[in-house]
Amino acid sequence: TNAWGKSLDPDKSSGIRFLGDASGEFTRAFDVEFPAAPLLGTNRSKRYAVVTEDGKVKSVSIEPDNIGADVSTAEKILG
Repeated sequence: TNAWGKSLDPDKSSGIRFLGDASGEFTRAFDVEFPAAPLLGTNRSKRYAVVTEDGKVKSVSIEPDNIGADVSTAEKILG
């Protein structure tokens, strides 16, 4: 996550926060975990983007196939 932020927003001018969830706690609480342990060794998070404004969630875009990149891409989210 830190590397993404440094690569995509090196001067931190975009207003985008890049957050990680190493323990999976948020993933489970947000109900976006999918069972990938047999294939990848551990469960994984679905790919998603959350847009907030003033601390309130404005939209959530969760990939319907768990791993694809369509509804949660930067182009779709930022328009």
